[in-house]
Amino acid sequence: TMDNKDLNRIKVMLAEKKKTSKWLAEQLGKDPATVSRWCTNVSQPSLDMIIKIADLLEIDYTELVRR
Repeated sequence: TMDNKDLNRIKVMLAEKKKTSKWLAEQLGKDPATVSRWCTNVSQPSLDMIIKIADLLEIDYTELVRR
């Protein structure tokens, strides 16, 4: 089943790369609360932002998005 937890995998990939959401927020110049909302799928980052996150984590952006 597809629920909100499947929409983005930022939290999963951060854990795999042993990075924190705070680290990601600093790298992106974003409020940590914003990144936290992405990690819990309260809100979704834009595609541009997903691509930036993927670059920082050195993964393909498709790893962060489930269709």
